[in-house]
Amino acid sequence: MYAAPDRMHKPDNQLVDLVFDYMRERLQYDPVPLDHPGDGAHLREALAGLLNDHGNHPADVLKLYDHELSRAVISADSPRYLSFIPCAPTKAALLFDMVVSCASLQGISWLEAAGAIAAENQVLRLIADRAGLPASAGGTFVSGGSAGNLSALVVARDTARRRLAQKNEHGGPEARLRIAVADQVHSSVKNTFNIIGVEPFLVPAVDRRLTGDALRATLAADPHPETVIAVVGTAGTTNEGIVDDLAGIAEVAREHDLWFHVDGAYGGAGLFAPSVRARYDGIEHADSFVVDPHKWLFAPFDCAALLYREPRLARAVHTQDASYLDVLHTEGDEWNPTDYAYHLTRRARGLPLWFSLAVHGVQAYTDAVEAGLRLARATAQLIRDTEHLELLHDPQLSAVCFRRKGWTHDDYYRWSRQLLADQVGFVTPTGWDGETVARFAFLHPGTTMEMVQEILDTMQ
Repeated sequence: MYAAPDRMHKPDNQLVDLVFDYMRERLQYDPVPLDHPGDGAHLREALAGLLNDHGNHPADVLKLYDHELSRAVISADSPRYLSFIPCAPTKAALLFDMVVSCASLQGISWLEAAGAIAAENQVLRLIADRAGLPASAGGTFVSGGSAGNLSALVVARDTARRRLAQKNEHGGPEARLRIAVADQVHSSVKNTFNIIGVEPFLVPAVDRRLTGDALRATLAADPHPETVIAVVGTAGTTNEGIVDDLAGIAEVAREHDLWFHVDGAYGGAGLFAPSVRARYDGIEHADSFVVDPHKWLFAPFDCAALLYREPRLARAVHTQDASYLDVLHTEGDEWNPTDYAYHLTRRARGLPLWFSLAVHGVQAYTDAVEAGLRLARATAQLIRDTEHLELLHDPQLSAVCFRRKGWTHDDYYRWSRQLLADQVGFVTPTGWDGETVARFAFLHPGTTMEMVQEILDTMQ
């Protein structure tokens, strides 16, 4: 047996050196390889018998991971990963993520983790300032945009229920409450509706955006607009990178006393980029806002910033009551991240971002976000100049959707598979009004126009 119970928690220099050597090698990959999808039968065979009563030598386990498991994971931090939304954490953020893990740092309450929470709150304040939220704004880091949207919209629902109950109008858990969205809203928002028991109030999009005028007109035409309690605006749709009419939406939200939530999980990082900052005008009126630093603010998975204009409203909904938790709620500087989302136990997932920002400076982040925007604009122009390609929309942020003239659904998928097999790029097809098309998502500062040209050349 390699690790008896009395040895599992003791220092092991051999194991430390083994793992640190691997981490050092992985951090020095330049560029990071894409690697390949895994074969289920092969992986099951490779893992067979590994979890046994006697354990295995750590060198053998690490070798299995390195040679078999890690190479069956497509690397989201590769500059050639241009599908979905990539991830490009800085080396500083990755290294500090190791610090957080090896120190077992948690971020549950001020009593237990004041130092970690103070640093996380410094980053939340920076993001709130970029959005123009008031000094009172605050929140917590959660695992991702899905967790952030769920937590915020639960607060929207319960705040509305209390307000309606006080007015003796449509209150109570049985009320048929609705939240306004356009059909471009992220799937996590739609899933949240199912979880929290509200219904979508669908507003027709105008040029693929939710606008204030369309929201106002749809509310006016509905026989029961009083049951609409909130509206979700998107600051950068995942597929096309389109920013909704946030200023117009905010105006209508004030007129109808709607909770205004902004999902900026992908695109919210554009708040750091002067070239597109005006697209976000109106976000300063949001009641809640989420942005994922593990997307375009170069943090490791899993890191999403959730902010509230009035954190007390979230605390009234999310604070968990139990006798053993009473000690967490004291006077003074108390800020308990567990009070602002549905979680209780949480790691201090905002610290790697804090460390990287402190090391590199905010301007470096602005420059990196702007680099992705410039790459999207240059790629759009290249597509316009290529006869057999057709740009589907001018990129607002860093997503570019385009068509290869004459191709069918099967052509796009064959092309995508071959790109990955040849390690040229990871570019998955997407949908556009029922048609299969191609899409780039630019985020990694190491992605070059030469890489883009190489990929586009395969479509000739």
